[in-house]
Amino acid sequence: MTTTPLNVGLLGFGYAAATFHAPLIAAVPGLRLKAISSSRPNNVHAAWPGVSVCDTPEQLIARSDIDLVVVATPNNTHAPLATQALLAGKHVVVDKPFTLNVQEARDLIGLADQQQRLLSVFHNRRWDGDFMSIQALLKRQALGRIVYFESHFDRYRPVVPQRWRDSGEPGSGLWYDLGPHLLDQALQLFGLPQTLSLDLAQQRDNSRADDWFHAVLHYDPLRVVLHASALTAQVAPRFTVHGTSGSLTKFGLDTQETALKSRLYPPQTNWGEDPTPLLLTLSDTNQQLTESQQVCVPGNYMRYYEGIRDAVQQGGPNPVPAEDALRVMELIELGFISAKEGRRVNPARDSQV
Repeated sequence: MTTTPLNVGLLGFGYAAATFHAPLIAAVPGLRLKAISSSRPNNVHAAWPGVSVCDTPEQLIARSDIDLVVVATPNNTHAPLATQALLAGKHVVVDKPFTLNVQEARDLIGLADQQQRLLSVFHNRRWDGDFMSIQALLKRQALGRIVYFESHFDRYRPVVPQRWRDSGEPGSGLWYDLGPHLLDQALQLFGLPQTLSLDLAQQRDNSRADDWFHAVLHYDPLRVVLHASALTAQVAPRFTVHGTSGSLTKFGLDTQETALKSRLYPPQTNWGEDPTPLLLTLSDTNQQLTESQQVCVPGNYMRYYEGIRDAVQQGGPNPVPAEDALRVMELIELGFISAKEGRRVNPARDSQV
């Protein structure tokens, strides 16, 4: 056990690193954002003038004063860079998706065990306020037995940007980008499905990677629908849930990403508060339906990095064990098989985990 601050090195300074990781690390007591590797040092110095810049990830990983390495680079570099960091004796956080496939995930988990270092994956949307509120409602069975759960992550981005996420290269596309968020939340609520079916499409003009997906997870008799689109100007509810005792609807995304993009960093008053309530339609004992609203609990992405700090310094639980992310990668990989072959896949039968 130690209270000495952990020195954190951040690999990359693209959207995920600049918007999420850097400000969250800097906001958590006991963590010190020590260095960032980037090919754009001026951007780093402008945002974080007190942080040193390394020209390459390898240069940062080799530093003896770095305790924890955060891999927030393009998806196809996650596994090799995390491998280098673990071999250098660093604790490692990997941005989602964990890897490109199951085999890479298994290899990293084995290496972390061998090196006796923490390995965790940034599935931050476990700490969305609306998700945590729904999780609590389901835990106390406020809607009865759940029969249908639908989770949307829709956006309107008709012009395909020039970036690696939309390049068509390995690791690009919406299933790799948003699929891990929705799958991880579904696994937290319901566990591994009996079967999975996935439909993928490229719907925008000049699209080079999937920008629409529709996944159905089968848990007889429950159905879980996970959906994302880049061409939805009038978005559907973020969550729709039906149970034997009522229904729930939630519009709008968790507010933390918007705040971080606006450089409104935690901690601050009203951090993570969501102005859009959960809409509940519940039946009383006479089966008469009553409508009500429930304010979401505040979201708090800082809890992830607080958990990382406590896991390293005090031996606390890993906030997102790599084994959890392995299950997500299993479903990502099986989803591609489903979409290619046009069939349901069975994790118990088809998985290589």
